[in-house]
Amino acid sequence: MGIPQPAFYIFKCEQSAPPGMPKPSCVTPQTQDLFQYLATKLMQEGIMGTVQPIRTSCMNRCSSGPIMLVEPGHTMYAGLTKEKIDKIISEHIIGGNVVSEYVINSEQWDDPISPAEMKKQMGM
Repeated sequence: MGIPQPAFYIFKCEQSAPPGMPKPSCVTPQTQDLFQYLATKLMQEGIMGTVQPIRTSCMNRCSSGPIMLVEPGHTMYAGLTKEKIDKIISEHIIGGNVVSEYVINSEQWDDPISPAEMKKQMGM
């Protein structure tokens, strides 16, 4: 028997904009500990072996940050806080129910399109 695959992957944006940049950032002095908090919470719940937190760079949703993407399900959560992470872990990751009030709005996160469709839209 092999090592089981994770049931979930959580991609947490860890991009920080340099000082003076006009765009918002997912990592600020106030939010810089959210990834560590997420990992610690998964360990405390005893589920780190089946949930893999992954640090990512920018996912182009800066105005909605801090953000994280949960796979499978292609669910992006926005405006993260420690309290929101707690609820996402208990209700979505453990309970199986997406926390809809924390999901990014559809203007920022519409349905996916295939690479072939993107090429068509780009006139290629």
